[in-house]
Amino acid sequence: PTDIQTQAIPAAINGQDVIAIAQTGSGKTLAYALTVLTQLNNKPDSRALVLAPSREMAQQIHKVFTDLCVDLPASVCLAIGGTSGSKQANELKNKPRVIIATPGRMNDHLLGNKLLLQGVEFLVVDEADRMLDMGFAPQLKAIENTLRGDWQTLMFSASFGEKVESIAELFMGEEVLMIRTEDAETPVESL
Repeated sequence: PTDIQTQAIPAAINGQDVIAIAQTGSGKTLAYALTVLTQLNNKPDSRALVLAPSREMAQQIHKVFTDLCVDLPASVCLAIGGTSGSKQANELKNKPRVIIATPGRMNDHLLGNKLLLQGVEFLVVDEADRMLDMGFAPQLKAIENTLRGDWQTLMFSASFGEKVESIAELFMGEEVLMIRTEDAETPVESL
C-alpha cells in the first residue's frame, strides 16, 4: 500500500471522517474505494455517494469501482453530463449501492426525485480542492440538504486550503482526522 492508503484506510474503516491530502497519483482513489466497499459489505442496507469535479474523473473512479466489484453483489451507477439522463435516472431509481457523480448532474437528478440518496451512509468528495474552483458550491449545498441521517465523509485532495475547508464544514462532523502525506502538493514523478 502507498503512504496515503496505509494512513487513510484503517481510520476510514473505523468510521472516522477523514480529510486526506496526498499527491496526484499516490493511490487516493483505491484508498477510498476499498474503504467504501468494505463498509458496504459490513452494512448491507447502506449506500455510498462519490462526488468528482469532472466527467473524466468520475469515469476513472467508476472504472476502479467496477473492476473491484466484478465478483461482488454491489451495483455501481455513473451519473455525469454528456450521457443519457433518462438511463441514469432509471439506474438511480434501482438504488445502486455506489453512485459516482459530478455535483451538477447529481443535483439535476435530485431536482426530479429528492429520495435518490436514501440510505447513503458514506460520502466521498474526490478532488475537493477543485470543486469550488469549478463553481459547484450551490450543487454541493443542495446535495447536502437532501442527505438524511448520519453519514461518514471521506475527502481526498491534492491540496488543502480555505476552499477544501469550506466543503469539509458542509459535510463533516466535529471529529475529523486530517492526513497529509509528504510532498502532498507535488504530483508523483512516475505518474
